[in-house]
Amino acid sequence: MLQQVSDSELELMKIIWANGGTALYAHIMDALEAVGKTWQKNTVITLLSRLVEKGLLKTRKIGRRNEYTALVTEADYQAAQTRLLLDKLYEGNVKGLVSTLIQTEMLTSAEYEDLKKLWEGRKER
Repeated sequence: MLQQVSDSELELMKIIWANGGTALYAHIMDALEAVGKTWQKNTVITLLSRLVEKGLLKTRKIGRRNEYTALVTEADYQAAQTRLLLDKLYEGNVKGLVSTLIQTEMLTSAEYEDLKKLWEGRKER
């Protein structure tokens, strides 16, 4: 099972995923700066090291630079976290989750129709 990550760690993973699953440290810092994050170098290195320890990233030296590669896809991470949420809050009951989304109007009619088409297309396979 994939380990939980902090919000800050997830932000770094999203940068790496958005870059095709691999990013140099310098690219990560540029991406953070582009969204107004002024994290210190040591903070980012610590967070990246934690992600390596958790098995979500691997690192490779390219000369004096570090390249980080995701060992899990964004879709796989999302699926694992969704399963965790489902089990934790709804005891595995998908219908309960969907009911909450509908009742609280987090799921629009258009999104419902899109999901319905997706479901019907899946059933035809």
